[in-house]
Amino acid sequence: MSQQQSIKGKYQHYKGNEYELIDEATHTETGERLVVYRALYAPYRLWARPYDMFFESVTIDGKTVPRFVKLSEESA
Repeated sequence: MSQQQSIKGKYQHYKGNEYELIDEATHTETGERLVVYRALYAPYRLWARPYDMFFESVTIDGKTVPRFVKLSEESA
């Protein structure tokens, strides 16, 4: 994802749940780049995950898929 393209928005996890990516953050001790996101289902937990892990692909049943897919602005 390019630096100029906003990463904020709604995403769908490969397991089906939807999340709102709120912003980027930096780990205070390691300087690691993180993303902060909230579940769009109860109890609406707030999460932080390493940036690279959020945007990586995972292999499920032999098929490689993105861990999170950004939903289009029209469907978000």
